[in-house]
Amino acid sequence: MRLVQGNEAVAEAAIKAGCRFYAGYPITPSSEIMHFMARKLPEVGGIFVQMEDEIASLAAAIGASMAGMVSMTATSGPGFSLMQENIGYTAMTEVPVVIVNVMRAGPSTGIPTAPSQGDVFQAMYGSHGDYPVIVICLADVLDSYLLTARAFHLAEKCRTPVVVLSDEIVGHMRESVTLPEIESIAIDENGKAERPEMPVIGRDPDVYYTGLASEDGRVISDLDEYDRLIKRLYRKIGGVASCKIENGDADTILFTYGSTYRAAKAVIKVADVGIFKAETLNPFPERELRKVAKKASRIIVPEMNVGKVVKEVERVVYGSCKSCEVISVATHRRIDPFTILEAVEMAGRV
Repeated sequence: MRLVQGNEAVAEAAIKAGCRFYAGYPITPSSEIMHFMARKLPEVGGIFVQMEDEIASLAAAIGASMAGMVSMTATSGPGFSLMQENIGYTAMTEVPVVIVNVMRAGPSTGIPTAPSQGDVFQAMYGSHGDYPVIVICLADVLDSYLLTARAFHLAEKCRTPVVVLSDEIVGHMRESVTLPEIESIAIDENGKAERPEMPVIGRDPDVYYTGLASEDGRVISDLDEYDRLIKRLYRKIGGVASCKIENGDADTILFTYGSTYRAAKAVIKVADVGIFKAETLNPFPERELRKVAKKASRIIVPEMNVGKVVKEVERVVYGSCKSCEVISVATHRRIDPFTILEAVEMAGRV
């Protein structure tokens, strides 16, 4: 057991999972990931590059992945905004890459040192058009390690971008944890991922990564072919939704994601509530949430924004159980146990 920071756990998991290329630009509160990768990647034969901005950072990570390297980048809100066009591109071209967003208060420059969960919809829907992206949420240091490793495996398996959402609280906290061994992606002697099904630029002669909506990257005008392609892209991530449920038979359920889970863990010790911890926001764990909603009288959704994921909860719950009330607890301050407990007590008095 050792004392580990959340951002450092992300970076350590990335290297152990097989990441051998990192391109990035420093931005609070994600910079520790970049610092760690700059120190450690050369020790394992990897490549670290500081780019001129976040647009170039993701572009470089995509290019490295096209050439066969397991790659990633990390940023915070303003940089994540700059990456949106390239996120859509890597989804359409089916290039695996991991993008970590350590969220902070925004929009624009915002408050660089303040935590937020304001980027959740941007992570799910930020680029133009219809495209698939897996969105994973980190709740603590152990999550930062285990779920980051899972992000790399999902990116390779599904050949898609995976967005890992942390926030200033999770990224900067330190906890005494035991970090278990994690499975590494198969890497050859040249540091390249073994992807027999994926054409590689520089090795395969007929590769067209144009971003055009066709299977081979060539120009098409057939909307039926386009429809088939988009549906296939969505199907391939359909089975990766993940959540954890504690005391799921309770009358009141706390729907949490990210750092709000930690506050909910304190509340469950003093109140008769259950916890629904969403580990993926996209795909959304709809089936599991519907099961919980059918038993509960109310679902409370605490989040550090104006109330965003609560809309997804309402969509799922109201489609399956009209009698289950959904209560939003939205704030731009850190969600603490007292905030949630007050909402629980008020809901019980109504």
